[in-house]
Amino acid sequence: MKPSRHYGNAGFTLIELMAVITIIVILAGLVVGGMGFVNERQAKEKAKIQIALLSKAIEEYKHDMGRYPGDDDDTAADGKNVSAQLYSDLFYEGFEYNNEPDPPETWDKKIGNVRVPKATRIYLPELDPTSSKQGWVASVPAGLPPASTAILDPWGVEYRYRKGMDAQNPDFDLWSCGKDGKSDTSNSSMKSADNKDDIRNF
Repeated sequence: MKPSRHYGNAGFTLIELMAVITIIVILAGLVVGGMGFVNERQAKEKAKIQIALLSKAIEEYKHDMGRYPGDDDDTAADGKNVSAQLYSDLFYEGFEYNNEPDPPETWDKKIGNVRVPKATRIYLPELDPTSSKQGWVASVPAGLPPASTAILDPWGVEYRYRKGMDAQNPDFDLWSCGKDGKSDTSNSSMKSADNKDDIRNF
C-alpha cells in the first residue's frame, strides 16, 4: 500500500508576514528620512546661492546709485518687511523704466524731503514674478508684475535685510531665518536657539 501524500497550502505564516512588513516599514522610514535630509540640504544650498545673488545685486545697485537699496538710511534691527523694497529697487524700478514707451529724462522718487534717482536697470532678473521658476517671489500670470512683493527664501519666509546703525556688517546684513522661520536679533542673537538654522551673509 502506497503512503498517502498530504498536500498542505503553501503560504506564509503570520510570523513570516510580520517580519516582511517590519522590514518594509524600516526601509520606507529610511527612504523618507533620507529624502527629508536631502531636501533640507538642497533648501540650505539654494538659500546660500540666493543670498549670494541678492548680495551681488545689492552691491551693483550701490555702485550705480550711490546708496544701498531701501528708502530709509536705517532699517529695522529685525530686518522684517524690507524685502518688498529690495524687490522694488532691484527689479521693479528698472522693469518699469525699460517698459516706458518714452522714458522721462528725470527718473526719480521722493524719500522724505529729498528726491533721489530710481534704478533704470534690472539688477536681478530672477525676481520677475511672471517667470519666477525659483520661487523667489509669488508667481503671477503673464503681464505686468506687481509694484511690490516679498522676496521669499526656500521655506517660503521673507528674507531679512537691514542697513545702517543696526547692521553688523559695515554695509548691510541679509539673511534667511531658515526652516523654523525664526530669528533673534537681540544683542545675544548669535547664541540664540532661534538662529541655529539661519543662513546669513554676516
